[in-house]
Amino acid sequence: MGVEALFVLFASGLVAFAALGWWASRKRIERLRVWASANGWTYATSDRSLVDFSRMQPFGVGHAKKATEVLAGRFERLSALSFTYRWTTGSGRDSTTHTAHVVAMVLPAALPTVELTPDGFGAKLAKLVGAQDIQFESDDFNRAFRVASSDPRVAHAIVHPRLMERMLRDDALGSSWRIEGTWILTWATGSTDLDRLASRLALLSSIVRSIPRHVWLDHGFDPQMSPL
Repeated sequence: MGVEALFVLFASGLVAFAALGWWASRKRIERLRVWASANGWTYATSDRSLVDFSRMQPFGVGHAKKATEVLAGRFERLSALSFTYRWTTGSGRDSTTHTAHVVAMVLPAALPTVELTPDGFGAKLAKLVGAQDIQFESDDFNRAFRVASSDPRVAHAIVHPRLMERMLRDDALGSSWRIEGTWILTWATGSTDLDRLASRLALLSSIVRSIPRHVWLDHGFDPQMSPL
């Protein structure tokens, strides 16, 4: 086979690959649109404002940030949001692109920051250099999760025994979530996963509804006057 034939074959392969990628992208967009319509949500291809959603993980680092596949609506009477967040660290040959599926819900009042993350290798390294890790009465929970907060008293009130038990179930074990101001959010590596979206929304909703009334009252909201 001559050089020209090889070039044509290579070029044809690139065109076919590009066409396949375009087709897969269109199918994905259509699936997102169908999901949004079926659940009474809205869909947008992107939202530039969401790249500054937070200054804490997975936000606040890198460059070339994008928020795409934006879904917004309500779940169990709470306003909710889902999007794919993409950012790049490093540059040139040493650059790496990262992707996270972020799911969030609006809280009825601003609360102190409480962050719960799996107590894996990265968390253990962080603790070695002095990162916060609030301890609770459950050894199983302490081994599974690291908790940090701007107000440890509030963290102890929110992460009560019933919530610890909930977080140790199979569907929650390994999850990361954070209460931050008027939001509670969770994030996981990868792009939007519609198959897991409902379960992740349900987890956030269960956390919000488990927050004790006295915590809400301390921050200007009474769940008995406006049930969640």
